[in-house]
This record gives sequence, C-alpha cells and structure tokens, in this order.
Amino acid sequence: MPAATPKSLPQRADYTHQHNASSGRYGWLRLTPAYSLKIVSEILDDFDGRAGALVLDPFCGTGTTALCASYRGRTAVTTEINPFLVWLSRAKTDYYAPRMIADLRAAGPELADDLCRRSRPRAPLPRMHNIERWWSPAALDFLRALKGAIDARFASESQSRVLLLLAFCRVLIKLSNAAFNHQSMSFKSTADGQEGFDFQPDWPVLFRRELEFVLDGALRNPPGEAQVLQADARKLPPLEAGAVDCVITSPPYANRMSYIRELRPYMYWLGYLENGRDAGDLDWAAIGGTWGVATSRLAEWSPVPDGFRSPLLQETTARIAAGAHKNGALLAAYVRKYFEDMWQHFQSLTGRLGGGAKIHYIVGNSSFYQVLVPVEKVYAEMLAQLGFAGIQCRPIRKRNSKKELIEFEVRARWR
Repeated sequence: MPAATPKSLPQRADYTHQHNASSGRYGWLRLTPAYSLKIVSEILDDFDGRAGALVLDPFCGTGTTALCASYRGRTAVTTEINPFLVWLSRAKTDYYAPRMIADLRAAGPELADDLCRRSRPRAPLPRMHNIERWWSPAALDFLRALKGAIDARFASESQSRVLLLLAFCRVLIKLSNAAFNHQSMSFKSTADGQEGFDFQPDWPVLFRRELEFVLDGALRNPPGEAQVLQADARKLPPLEAGAVDCVITSPPYANRMSYIRELRPYMYWLGYLENGRDAGDLDWAAIGGTWGVATSRLAEWSPVPDGFRSPLLQETTARIAAGAHKNGALLAAYVRKYFEDMWQHFQSLTGRLGGGAKIHYIVGNSSFYQVLVPVEKVYAEMLAQLGFAGIQCRPIRKRNSKKELIEFEVRARWR
C-alpha cells in the first residue's frame, strides 16, 4: 500500500464498501462503514508469512478479511459480537454444492409464483419503530408475503434458506425508502417535500434477480478455510487453529456511527432484534456504540483505575469536555471509553499472536466540536506500551470533504 501525505490523499472509493458491491459474495449485503477487499488484498500481497500462516480479523463486520484470505487459499479466523454479522459472515465463507444451487435456482420461480398467487401465509410484521417510514404499505405487504413463502418452503436453517434470506435482505433494502450512501442516514422525499415511495417495480421479478446475484456468488467457493466465531474482541477466545501470524482488521471508529443504524432492517426482519432496547443493549456491548440505551449508560460510566493512560488522550478529552456544547462531557466520556475498550482488545490480542506476527488496523480519526481525536496516534501509544515494534501510521485516504478526517493503516510487529 503506497505511502502518502494527508494533503495529497484522494478519497479512494475503491478502498470502501463501494468496491465490494459488484464483487460476488463480498457484495451480498452492504454496510457503509465496511472497508474493501482491495485493502485486504494489498496487505496480503505484502505479507511474507509462511504458506500455512493464520490470518485473524477480530472485528469481522461483513467478513471481508476472512473471505479474501480464504479466496487466496489461506486459513482465517474472525470474531464478531453481533450475531447477525456472524450469520452473514458464515454464509459468505461457507461452501455451497453446485447441485444445491441448481435446485435453488429451480425453486426461485416457484417462490415467485407463490407471491403472485398469494398462496402462502404472511410473516409477522417486525416491531421496528416507525416502520411505515421505511416501507410503503404495499412494500410491507410484499415483504411479509416473501418472508412467509420462504418460511413455508424452507423452515429449517439449511443452506438453501440462508441464501434465500440473503436475497430477501437485498430486496427489502431495494424497496426501502432509506438512503445509506452517507454517514447520516436519510429518507427519500417526493417533490412536495413529503416522504414518499415512488419505487414500483415488478417485485417478484426483483426477488428472482436478487436471488440470481446471490447464487452466482455462491458458486464461487473459496479454497481456503474460514472460521467465524461470535466473541467479544476485548476477550478473544483461545484459537484452535493456533497462533496468529497476521491480523488484518478495521475496528469501529470513534465517531458514534453505530453498525446498528444500518443493520436494523435485516436484524428486525430476521429476528435478531425484537425492540429498540435489544438494539441499545447490543450497541452497549460493542466497542464505540452509542445507540439508544447505550447513550444513557455512558453518562454513568467511569474508567477503571488501572486502564490505559495517555497524556495525549487526556488532553484531547479535556478539550472536548471543556467546550461550550452541553454534551461535551458526555462525548469526552465516549472517547475515553472507546480507547479503554480498545486497550482491553490489544491486551487480549497479544495472547493470541505468534512471534513476529504482523498487525494491520484500518482506522479513521475523528472530530468532536472542532477537537481532532488522533486515533492512530493513540493506537500507536497503546502498541508501544504493549511491546510491539516497527509501529507505523500510514495515511491511506481522505474520508470526506473535511480535510482533517483521514483513514490510516496502523501497522506493527509483535516481538
């Protein structure tokens, strides 16, 4: 990955989720904060580890690292605290028999016929807050019919059901009135300024088209092995595959942009969330989350006495807290908790690394009330205190039009 100075950095859409969208399994479901397979590929190109080296991604997200490593014939282990993302990543890295895919192609038109004849019972409506803002009544009726048809024909958690649910998720986003193409989610509006729903396709045909996209990706089985574990990155479990040789990951950023924000449609429809409290609880359990109840809990949080200490971090959070904004103290606590969580993660990571292991963290800095949080520099301090060598912070792209917001690769070598 070429070095660059912040002033010369491009935005590099090919380093973002946009690059994954048309790349087979990588593009099955989008997540705006996700990084691209191109970043992982470039790091693996430079990795000079042995042929059987183990690759770890402790912040799985949509499974990009594990899938990329597996396509290159390597062994990968990845961990994720969100059960839906565990499900998605297992689906993306699984092996699918060609015969099963052929049978599922034949079942696609039958499911579409069920929808046209309305011959299957509808799935229940998820208890998602303000769901009518997301989908029109007609779209909701269709989605309930589609989910009901899948449930009726494929009740057990088979590979066929998994692939059908992936196609269902693609359809529900296509029919949604929400836009996820920027940091602040918005809803489409009609010309008169009222929220509206002007998307009226032949919906059974749309489902068949999305299913074909999923099945085309499923045909490309990766030759390597990938294990997806549900785990907290602050307490990494023992790895049966052995000591880790290379870490490639992109942890949550310190910018209060929760994964829950974008995952809600999938998680409610597939039963991973029942209500807003569930979403807040999961976000509180994750690093960097502040959704719902997680924010109120943050107001009561205090750092542990023996946590990470840094003059740079202390000065940064003091400036955030001292600002004129009424939420300055709350956001300063958010930043402190974020780094305390990451400190616990790095401490846990050291016990899983083999000698000479290389780590690569793709992370962006952030800004609160004109106070820049130098995330990459604090990461470097943590790694130095834990005994890592060869620490580098390499700017790789601008994140948006704000010149100070940069994405970095923080790399180091374990002793």
